[in-house]
Amino acid sequence: MSSAVVVDAARSLFGRRGGMLASLHPAQLLGNVQRGLIDRIGVPAEAIEEVIGGCVTQAGAQSGHLVRTAWLYAGLPERAGATTIDAQCGSGQQAVHLIGAQVSAGLIDAGMACGVEVMSRVPLLANIGEGAPYGRPRPDDWNLDMPTQYVAAERIADRRCFDRADVDAFGLRSQQRARRAWDEGRLDRQIIPVLLPNGATATRDEGLRATSLEALAGLDPVIPAGRHTAGTASQISDGATAAVIMSERRAAELGLRPRARILHQCLVGAETKYLLDGPITAGETLLKRAGMSVADVDLFEANEAFAAVAMSFQKMLKVPDERFNVNGGAIALGHPVGSTGIRLLATIIDELERTDGHIGLIATCAGGAMAAGTLVERL
Repeated sequence: MSSAVVVDAARSLFGRRGGMLASLHPAQLLGNVQRGLIDRIGVPAEAIEEVIGGCVTQAGAQSGHLVRTAWLYAGLPERAGATTIDAQCGSGQQAVHLIGAQVSAGLIDAGMACGVEVMSRVPLLANIGEGAPYGRPRPDDWNLDMPTQYVAAERIADRRCFDRADVDAFGLRSQQRARRAWDEGRLDRQIIPVLLPNGATATRDEGLRATSLEALAGLDPVIPAGRHTAGTASQISDGATAAVIMSERRAAELGLRPRARILHQCLVGAETKYLLDGPITAGETLLKRAGMSVADVDLFEANEAFAAVAMSFQKMLKVPDERFNVNGGAIALGHPVGSTGIRLLATIIDELERTDGHIGLIATCAGGAMAAGTLVERL
């Protein structure tokens, strides 16, 4: 079997709801990142054999096989096959897994994983159609205890004994670390510039906020008597991501220097009662498969869907704070759900290079009580 390597990973800025990217069609935004990454690498577009991309809410502007639409809109070769997937918040990450698996199996030599969500235009649940004549997503006799994400976040906080002050402190941490990362230029390499309709070029995330513990403590909870607020949950946002993955042989033929190797990957189911606590299972699965411990991993990224989700992962795996979400996360940067997994991939590769680290682990909770996990090695 061939080793799957990440040649490069990048993204657009993540725009806030109703912000700079809201007027763009999702195919425009994703196509810009697809084309921009290919141009940046200098790889012939014809070398990309398949494109697999994540999009959670496949309705309206995001329906009709969005990944293929974006690829063609960007003027990229018709010959490449395309697949649009929905693995909920793990969609972009699972796209990496699927392309990587095909490369490892020798089915293709080069492919692109990507993801997009323009939540300003197509909000979550827009594809469910409650009240439409086509029925509901679950059978009428469905009786599993699978709560909403908001209830799940509070259940996790109860389970791990996190109080409101703990959650607020983590929200402040995310904002402070993300601002430092931007101020120090740590995130610059990730960004594919986006040309806006007004002629301006956008390159910086819109979600960063100047805040304090006092300000966070004054926010109303998302659900009555809950701990999480708009300041401690991932931001509704717009964005697109992409990664080019190849066999080592093909990268060498093209004169490309890969940045990372995919060591192990997983998409796991978890406890339905807690819905979003699956990253722990994903992390444990990866470490077991690799024969590693937490001490062997230089950096961890767990998506900050809600503060308690990332906090639970850190607590249960005993991840040192200086190795965990070191540049902030979705609370500060945003969470365009179908694309986030590749943002995490780009972040961890960049940071491993900056700090001369070796191994990185990424875990993302997902709807349906699932989680995606990826273990990478810097090259």
